Amino acid sequence: MTTLLIAEHDNASLKDATNKALTAAAALGADVHVLVAGQNAKAAADAASKLAGVKKVLLAEGDAYAHDLAEPLAALIVSLASGYDAFVAPATSRYKNVMPRVAALLDVMQVSEIIKVVAPDTFERPIYAGNAIQTVKSKDAKKVITVRTSTFAAAPAGGSAAVENAAAAADPGLSSFVGEEVAKSDRPELTSAKIIVSGGRAMQSRENFAKYIEPLADKLGAGVGASRAAVDAGYAPNDWQVGQTGKVVAPELYVAVGISGAIQHLAGMKDSKVIVAINKDEDAPIFQVADYGLVADLYQAVPELTDELGKLGK
Repeated sequence: MTTLLIAEHDNASLKDATNKALTAAAALGADVHVLVAGQNAKAAADAASKLAGVKKVLLAEGDAYAHDLAEPLAALIVSLASGYDAFVAPATSRYKNVMPRVAALLDVMQVSEIIKVVAPDTFERPIYAGNAIQTVKSKDAKKVITVRTSTFAAAPAGGSAAVENAAAAADPGLSSFVGEEVAKSDRPELTSAKIIVSGGRAMQSRENFAKYIEPLADKLGAGVGASRAAVDAGYAPNDWQVGQTGKVVAPELYVAVGISGAIQHLAGMKDSKVIVAINKDEDAPIFQVADYGLVADLYQAVPELTDELGKLGK
């Protein structure tokens, strides 16, 4: 029995989600091989070979894998299926697009967003916005699994696996790359940030996000997040959204500013190690999960907090 982990990477380096998904893949109890599919992705493959617990790295390169198109990548994974009993990937936007296609092509049921490996065929996953945990036992001979990486520790370095070239699969020709607009930011990526400062609908405008949330985040070296209400109102871009329909995060520190705490938002951040909430409504649900709560007007409290952090040299 061997497990194939499909790496999340940018060709030059591995994403932290890969290291965490490796921990889940290793818990299946079998040897783990890593597939790195991309273009000029040798650096990412070399990084994967150095992770503890990786037995072999497969590097597949070609134009079809240059732009994260789901259909060619799914075809590649299925072409390798005969040698593997399980296919594991982090539950990122990329692999939420790829892995269901793999499961359909293999005619098996996908097990989505697992948070625990109970046994090689049994897993735990959240349902109802994280308010209940479902235990799933798969009878499929080949298992297709996505991992909610916020609940797994990152696998350390310490490996020395061989890197082998994998033959590219035939492109199904079902999609083609037209273009992309990539948001650039010097701040940490939300899913790997150790500190996140998020704003809610109470911010009232995009300008207030820039005036209050972003300076605080910069003082803390934090990523910036937002509730769905703030994103839908146009106060923040889509890639800042934290929650059930956004990104699921588990930083060391999560600061929720002007966020009421709807269950959909809590589903995306309640695994944070320490949660700090600032809200003028003392009955806001966010205080039920917060480790520290400040009932105050954010327009007064946040600038004061930012100033005090500045005095500490933060």
